[in-house]
Amino acid sequence: MKSVVLIGASGFVGTAILNELLSRGHKVTAIVRNPEKINVSSSNLDIVKTDVSDTNVMVEICKGKDAIISAYNPGWANPDIYEETLRNYPLILEAAKQSGTKRLLCVGGAGTLFCAPGLRVVDSGVIPDAIMGGVKSLGEFYLNTLMNEKAIDWIFFSPAGTLEPGKRTGKFRLGKDDLIVDKNGISHISVEDYAVAMVDELENPKHHYERFTIGY
Repeated sequence: MKSVVLIGASGFVGTAILNELLSRGHKVTAIVRNPEKINVSSSNLDIVKTDVSDTNVMVEICKGKDAIISAYNPGWANPDIYEETLRNYPLILEAAKQSGTKRLLCVGGAGTLFCAPGLRVVDSGVIPDAIMGGVKSLGEFYLNTLMNEKAIDWIFFSPAGTLEPGKRTGKFRLGKDDLIVDKNGISHISVEDYAVAMVDELENPKHHYERFTIGY
């Protein structure tokens, strides 16, 4: 059993990760803006309402934990998602380091994956303008901040091009920096299987100071 801080536990990806963590018997401290959105209860679950930008509070919450999993997202409909991501994710990183927690596992994006030699998804023209702010900001945090980070053992786990509700199959492929596509050329993964792979990495660390990705 691991003792884990899960940031963004009430969101789309966070909910799937929370369910996977609890199903495997891990102890979870869920950091959320809206506790009422969490619809599960467990003796292994503590729900804390706080703002991730409050570094002092976050440090205290994270002290003594085995790992921090961050599914932080200001909200895809938030007009300030670009600015808030680039402001708050470095604060999450700083709180993680100050707390002494050894691992930070970040829910990444697919934007910085390569879909062709030298061409990242974010520059390929396939991402709708409506979500470009969130895609670009998370990618910039990974490329400009995380990739230079040596003080905490981090991973940035990029999903496939399409991350969708589906089934927990436990059957998928992992890669590093290239978009994974199936035999039909489609890049997709269920959020349930993404959560499986994230918790697998928590339990049996195989990636350190790097990004990896998933797909069918």
